[in-house]
Amino acid sequence: MSHPALAARTAVVTGAASGIGTAAARVLAAGGARVALLSRRTDRLDALAAELTAAGGQALAVTADITDQASVDAAVKAVHDAYGRVDLVVNNAGVMLPNPLADGRLDEWTRMIDTNLTGALRVIRAFTPDLTAAAADGRTADLVNVSSIASHVLFPNYAVYGATKAALTQLSAALRTELGPRDVRVSTVEPGLTDTELGGHIDNPELREQLGGMFTEIPALAAEDIADLVAYIVSRPRHVNLRHSVVLPTRQA
Repeated sequence: MSHPALAARTAVVTGAASGIGTAAARVLAAGGARVALLSRRTDRLDALAAELTAAGGQALAVTADITDQASVDAAVKAVHDAYGRVDLVVNNAGVMLPNPLADGRLDEWTRMIDTNLTGALRVIRAFTPDLTAAAADGRTADLVNVSSIASHVLFPNYAVYGATKAALTQLSAALRTELGPRDVRVSTVEPGLTDTELGGHIDNPELREQLGGMFTEIPALAAEDIADLVAYIVSRPRHVNLRHSVVLPTRQA
């Protein structure tokens, strides 16, 4: 069902192949937005684009790796060629690879920093001119960064992941000082325990089991719950910026 605040929007969602990204794309497309789906997994994107189109929405699958600048540049061109200027960016792509810091997993540190922080920055840089131009035309313009409660809640063995998310939350806050005066809204969403594929990348069996135990104890949020919040944030009147939202399962402290 079309939503008046979403109907004329052109959105980009990163990490759209699964979890929160897929759910956000669905709710935005259902609201009437044109949605460019960015992820590395072409098959998943094609299937999602077909699903959204079949449901009467508008969706574009764009294979992109946000850790690679040339890939981001090509994705921006594909989005502009198909849809023109973007006025809504959901920066959602992320990876969570916990391990004790003493293990010295430079491979994991690099991957998390390149995706969760530098990758997010690449996407922000790519679409900020679109957002500021849309706002200058009197339209609503949104940048939504999906962070995590790990930005401020301390979990052993998640130090580097938490650091990347703290950086993303701080980046969002600082960006408001640059983009807010230009009428671009910047919002951070920090989910607690959410049922997505994020835990699937953990290579430490003990930590994987520990995370699984949390899901057993606490009824987790669904990706759709986060997507619902994103849709709410971006559908407020354009002078209203819900800048920082923390969303937890009711049973999570």
